[in-house]
Amino acid sequence: MSTSPQPWHHGNITRSKAEDLLSKAARDGSFLLRDSESIQGAYALCVLYQNCVYTYRILPNEERKLSVQASEGVPIRFFSVLTDLVETYYSPNMGLATHLQFPVQKEEEPEEEPDPVKYPPQLPPRNFPGGMSANGSKEAHGGESQTSELACASLRDTYLQRLQHLDMSNLPEEHQQSIQEYFHTSLCLDAEQAQNGNPNLPRLKKLTMEICKHLNSEISRTLPTLEAFQRLLDQQLSPGVGRMRSQVCCQAVSFRLEQITKLLYSIEDKVMFNTILNLGPVPSWSSLQVKSELLGLTTKMFLKVDVETGKIYFKKYKDGPEDKYFVHNKILQLVKSQKVAKLVIVLETEKEKTLRKEFVFDDTKKREGFCQLLQQMKNKHSDKPEPDMITVFVGTWNMGNASPPHSIASWFQCKGQGKTRDDTADHIPHDIYVVGTQEDPLGEKEWIDTLKSALRGTTDISFKQIAVQTLWNIRIVVLAKPEHENRISHIFSDSVKTGIANALGNKGAVGVSFMFNGTSFGFVNSHLTSGSEKKIRRNQNYVSILRFLNLGDKKLNPFDITHRFTHLFWLGDLNYRIELPSTEAESIVTKIKQQQYQELLCRDQLTIEKGEGKVFLHYDEEEITFAPTYRFERDTRERYAYTKAKATGTKYNLPSWCDRVLRKSYPLVHVFCQSYGCTNDIMTSDHSPVFSTFEVGVVSQFVSKQDPNSVSQGGIKFMNCIATLMTKSKTKFFIEYHSSCLEKFVKSSEGENQDHSDGNIKVRFGNQLVPIISDPEYLLDQHILLCVKSTDCDESYGEGCVALRAAESSYTEFHVTLTHHGERTGTLTGGVQLRTSGGKQTEKLYDFIKVERDDSGAPKGKGLDHNNKFALPHPSDITNPNYMGVGYKSGGVTDRGWSYSMSPRSGSGGGGGVGGHGGKDQTHGNIFPKKTVYDHSAVRSPTGKAANNVYVNLDVKPADMFDNPLYGSMGKSGGGGAKDSPDCQSSKDHLTAPDPYFSFPKPSDQDSDRPPVPTPRNRSYTCSETKPQCPAPTSFASLHPLSYTKNPVKPSRSEGGMVLTANKPPLPMKSRPGQADATSTKPRDYRDSSELPSKLRPPSRPIQPLPKEG
Repeated sequence: MSTSPQPWHHGNITRSKAEDLLSKAARDGSFLLRDSESIQGAYALCVLYQNCVYTYRILPNEERKLSVQASEGVPIRFFSVLTDLVETYYSPNMGLATHLQFPVQKEEEPEEEPDPVKYPPQLPPRNFPGGMSANGSKEAHGGESQTSELACASLRDTYLQRLQHLDMSNLPEEHQQSIQEYFHTSLCLDAEQAQNGNPNLPRLKKLTMEICKHLNSEISRTLPTLEAFQRLLDQQLSPGVGRMRSQVCCQAVSFRLEQITKLLYSIEDKVMFNTILNLGPVPSWSSLQVKSELLGLTTKMFLKVDVETGKIYFKKYKDGPEDKYFVHNKILQLVKSQKVAKLVIVLETEKEKTLRKEFVFDDTKKREGFCQLLQQMKNKHSDKPEPDMITVFVGTWNMGNASPPHSIASWFQCKGQGKTRDDTADHIPHDIYVVGTQEDPLGEKEWIDTLKSALRGTTDISFKQIAVQTLWNIRIVVLAKPEHENRISHIFSDSVKTGIANALGNKGAVGVSFMFNGTSFGFVNSHLTSGSEKKIRRNQNYVSILRFLNLGDKKLNPFDITHRFTHLFWLGDLNYRIELPSTEAESIVTKIKQQQYQELLCRDQLTIEKGEGKVFLHYDEEEITFAPTYRFERDTRERYAYTKAKATGTKYNLPSWCDRVLRKSYPLVHVFCQSYGCTNDIMTSDHSPVFSTFEVGVVSQFVSKQDPNSVSQGGIKFMNCIATLMTKSKTKFFIEYHSSCLEKFVKSSEGENQDHSDGNIKVRFGNQLVPIISDPEYLLDQHILLCVKSTDCDESYGEGCVALRAAESSYTEFHVTLTHHGERTGTLTGGVQLRTSGGKQTEKLYDFIKVERDDSGAPKGKGLDHNNKFALPHPSDITNPNYMGVGYKSGGVTDRGWSYSMSPRSGSGGGGGVGGHGGKDQTHGNIFPKKTVYDHSAVRSPTGKAANNVYVNLDVKPADMFDNPLYGSMGKSGGGGAKDSPDCQSSKDHLTAPDPYFSFPKPSDQDSDRPPVPTPRNRSYTCSETKPQCPAPTSFASLHPLSYTKNPVKPSRSEGGMVLTANKPPLPMKSRPGQADATSTKPRDYRDSSELPSKLRPPSRPIQPLPKEG
């Protein structure tokens, strides 16, 4: 079946690339072949006819014969080689849309200049020529024997020469003799054994046993004592430990040494854990000075956190007595101010009233460190069996083929430039450490030992190795706290080469993925092509890694790694440079010294390419506030070495942010970047190490507390779904739904093609899914992955993700950007309804902190229910762009890949005041204090509760969207009224109304017995998603400044139930009491159906009370 390469065979190009090539050909009968994306070993024949692309699968049978899956009624013909198949289909009437006529040639790629290849270190030769030749006959015995003897003699002489230069004076004399004798006589015998297929090296084993004979007896004497000591510390391990001792006696010395080392570390950890601290050493604060605000007066105060006892102390004097303290369970909430380093601590007093204490810190870094300590204290004293939030360290370092310095502690403590941790958080260990290196000269074991030792020095914890993957000198290591070892499962690792011809591993990527309880994580460490002029090649490297890195759940075969994980982190030396001429080198260095980073970031290749949607589509990166990490003179961080003398002349490597950390998470999940920067004191390489830390929400393996016989069946209903696909393919489509909440993936019926125009096709879908568990605590944490596939070749035309949390309380409209292999391929809009059983959700640790804006206008201290401890004095305006479906960036709208137009809960419009303050929850039969009456159309918490099981769509006003909670301004967009956006109105014409109920098959005796509805709860989170607007470069007079903003990807059409216009509608504004809409300066949100004229809005249905039990 193999044949020489043909010009029409384009290998593994993408489907969209094939369509582009055929569109350029623009002649009926133009064709090409590519490898199938869905079936290994198969091909896809793409033919252009009447400006549409028809795709036919070419499948091999059991005998490896090829056949085309053409029209029905045409006899199937089989071919041994592709050339014969193509020649045959040049004839007409073969079942294709048109016969093959014009082969489309491959595009010529510019010749790639080879990077200097640093090959992996060569090992001493262990294989000796000889044995069987390729055809199975014996080689000439004399030549083979002579070659083998020469190789063995060379190896023996090498080691004997090393022995002469080795100081062995402190070794026992018998050990010296044994080693010399081994290299003189036994080494060649072991080599011969290895050559014949016996890798055990028996003479080397004999030597080690002889050297370790005294150690062996000492281990046998010491091990039982250590085991008894361990049993005292941890009774649960006693059965397993006893079995281990009986097995160890017959194991090799190396295994016994490993066990004794593990036991020593285990004992050390358990003593530390049980008697000193739980989560690492706590910094001993005498006091932390803050300013306290009370009745407009500012006084000095001192705060102290005691993590061990779970108390926070308030002191009037630094060395004075601890005047007053509150226990951890009396600290109800922390509320951060957005624009100043202010923190409000909401406390419960003895009389079940709430007390609001306001403090101003010296800076936001001090405040963040204080908040992390309080969170650690809450977590330590929590009664939950499983964590719902963890912290993850992600670091990347190009080591420059040099060994690391003696100390790399500053890397793990996030010390240096940028967004760094405060000193108070130095010794708080993270739960998981992910370390990526490039040009790493060390062996795996040596580097892992270095990392463990550094972490043990800063945290006093012996971290466990979870995974390691190495490709030449590119490596990723994952370490975790010992207590998380049993929570981590489904570990996979893989690598992809992207060096010359994608065959060399000097460039490429390594990756690791795993499950942490019920949350999936993926980590990719890549080293992309170097050179300022090679950004297109870097973009190609990214796509290759995306397509061929095989991580995560293999059942998610239609999805690449961008959709396989709840959280995906991409780190490494991405090698994107500052795109300026070499003549500007001195000017760049000057701007770096002046910390004018934003002007340079405007010319950062990654920022530009990402903003244009060419790479890292829908990935987030924390704001860069540190100097470029490449290219320094070694052993100093004071000078950049931006010139390099080569035979062809001087090469310029302008200072650039080559080393980056990006992330992509499912919608409506909790993730917050705590730090992002680089070190100042690690100088052995021409790159500085980059660190980042993240606070990440995780879910546990769910065990329902409800009686399965009395729980009504849940349901997920997708309605009014319209996929707009950017394709010229003439085919039919269906959707595959994948989720862990489904028993297996669900395949929809064939969609209805509504419209087909040049380059776009619209398809209508609808489907009803049945989850395996209907408990809202489980279901609202789930996500549905959608893949739009073609019926002709079963290949994906776009993938997306919908969060079920968005449909928590009512019918919710969604807008999802479809992508495939990193490219934007269309959009999917529609609505989702969720039916769950009754149930109460538990509080999450990350609900502990909220953010308020300073100019909310709400009177402080008023509107609180002082007779109820649950009526928290919440901020009147709380925001987090990460959970709103749209994010701002420099005054424009960022295409986040998803957005939701969520109806607020019942009663959210009740009462007066901002955001519904002063009202009560209007759910049936449930009066709840004001804690629950925020306007949730503005902010959706990942862990809010369902207000009602009835699907309703209420007419309320949309809420505000505000600036980034911690850093910079989101900017303002001009906006108008609903009349200014006719496309938004017309897009609703074809929508059908959501059902108040939608039926599912279930036992009839349960139809009228519904469990109590869950009580709603208000949530919000911290995040930092905005970037400051780029100033126009002033010193680069000859250059046109590039915008640092990411322009929204503009869809080409907008009709049929899609909220899409050529310019995306401006974002929301909420009317406040005493403010007229006409005077507002903020844009308005047209996504909420209540903003549309009533004749275009889906007809609302009356709220029907749930049946009560008799």
